[in-house]
Amino acid sequence: MKKKKTKVISTNYMDKIPVRALDHPWKEDKDGKVVIEMKHEGFYARIATRYFKKPSKSQISLDKYGSVVWKGCDGKNTIYDIVLLMENTFPDEKDKMLNRVVTFMATLENSKFIFMK
Repeated sequence: MKKKKTKVISTNYMDKIPVRALDHPWKEDKDGKVVIEMKHEGFYARIATRYFKKPSKSQISLDKYGSVVWKGCDGKNTIYDIVLLMENTFPDEKDKMLNRVVTFMATLENSKFIFMK
């Protein structure tokens, strides 16, 4: 008996819409750069906090590129829109933006700072 072939629908990565995770509050510093708060969780984090007086939260400061990308991850913009935003914000580096955005998006998604819809 032959197996039925199922049709696989592939979405273009550039059409995906990144959304910031709600469990990572953020703010802008005085220079307009994004600072993300990351809470340390888990067994080892509790030990480090309690016995070694390590902070329970870290502040992650993004550079000018990461800040523009982060602000663009609003649940409305596609990755393509964010690449265009980056190209318009940094026109002298236009040829590097696609690779820069895709690499940073992968980092954010793997670290669970964003998810794709």
